[in-house]
Amino acid sequence: MNPIGKPPESPGLGERLSASGFRFTPQRRHVYDVLAHKRDHPTAEEVFTRARKSMPEISLATVYNCLDALVASGLVRQVQLQRGATRFCSNMAAHAHYTCDVCGAVFDMPLPPGSTGAPRPRGFKIDHYEVAVHGTCASCARKR
Repeated sequence: MNPIGKPPESPGLGERLSASGFRFTPQRRHVYDVLAHKRDHPTAEEVFTRARKSMPEISLATVYNCLDALVASGLVRQVQLQRGATRFCSNMAAHAHYTCDVCGAVFDMPLPPGSTGAPRPRGFKIDHYEVAVHGTCASCARKR
């Protein structure tokens, strides 16, 4: 997990939403801040639980709508790590997801610029890529 103390500034959050046809709303700002504050790849339900702590009037439907808008605007990405619920990641830099199969923690690991993580077919132009690696985190390995 990548907990961080303070959410990174989101320059252009309103502009990015607007360019994608969405209005900037306090709810969208709040959901984005929830994701950026603790980068542990939460599910929509986990985002909802966290968002309600400081915005008790927000509904689950609103959280889903906010997440859809943030994904469509390129501010957040959906991550499918297993057959479970979709998770959300506010780290838009090129990175791989390392998932601990024991405790469920998800770690972001940056990928070098231009890296594909795997060989690519000749002439293939990459738009984006997703790399998911499963194993055991250092903490869980020490416990075994």
